Amino acid sequence: MKKLKAGILGATGVVGQQFVKILSNHPYFEVTTVTGSAKSSGKTYGDATDWSATNYLPEIVIDMNVLDTDANAILRNDIDLVFSALPASIAYDLEDELASSGIPVFSNASAHRMRESVPILIPEINPDHLNLVSSQQYDGGFIVTNSNCSTSGLVFGLKPLMEFGIRDAIVTTYQAVSGAGRKGVGSMDILGNVIPFISDEETKIEQETRLILGKHENGRIIPAQFDVNASCARVPVLNGHLESVVVQLEGEFSVNQVIDAYNSFSGEPQALDLPTAPSNPIIVRLEPDRPQPTRDLSLHDGDLGMAVKIGRVRKHKNRLNFFLLVHNAIRGAAGASVLNAEFALAKGVLE
Repeated sequence: MKKLKAGILGATGVVGQQFVKILSNHPYFEVTTVTGSAKSSGKTYGDATDWSATNYLPEIVIDMNVLDTDANAILRNDIDLVFSALPASIAYDLEDELASSGIPVFSNASAHRMRESVPILIPEINPDHLNLVSSQQYDGGFIVTNSNCSTSGLVFGLKPLMEFGIRDAIVTTYQAVSGAGRKGVGSMDILGNVIPFISDEETKIEQETRLILGKHENGRIIPAQFDVNASCARVPVLNGHLESVVVQLEGEFSVNQVIDAYNSFSGEPQALDLPTAPSNPIIVRLEPDRPQPTRDLSLHDGDLGMAVKIGRVRKHKNRLNFFLLVHNAIRGAAGASVLNAEFALAKGVLE
């Protein structure tokens, strides 16, 4: 098939670099446009960024000129879709303008997530939410978002449990510094320390989780009817958000039943054999001290950071306790957005 021409908005940041890495040899999409801040625009991509996503800077972008993150500059290029790694404050108007100009937008930003017609899409979890784009008032374009980086892991821990009935979920996150961006947390603030506050993070997790796990009815999402209570901390780990989850279930369950539900969980991306979809979206670790960011983040079965790792599954009365680990920059950001585009293409929403 002929590859679609893709632009990456905010390509020089941590998430933007992950987009470049994932898309560098993608079978469906070809990166033809990259944008950055005023400080980066006009430079080549190789000169504009201190590459941190990998030790290998893909040759396809080394000599590519970085454009200003401006709708007119972007639209002068021949592109079929864009991936957005922009801050929410910039993303709202720009993504709206691009969608209004007929460009499909797959966004990692939080700017449009709470709009009723914009899906927070995780294809293994809520594939039918993609249908929301049909109600968006754009001429040919649309906006699809992925979730907050911590939410992206939590919903994999909760979705298979819905067959038992969920009364409430309590989650405590231990979030890596890369989730705050390349220069988001000062070294003197985080080294040897834990910061028990991340602005707006708890609200995002609580709201987004219930929407993602909600039902699509009559062109809108009915949020899941259980409570989600989140507490978030920043820890001195480079990549990988670890989450301690306690879920009160309505029905009877055993630990083995839960582990079986996790091991057997799969979704449409796996059935469609999409390029970025892991063969096993949930990997259960049975060791008593796993999962760990340095040991489990992206080391299994070639999942490249898209699988969620779950461990320490245990029962306390009618509550289930477990830890999960999600790669915040891949399943929680760039990889999730690329998978959304692959899924939209497979479903004929993206052409």
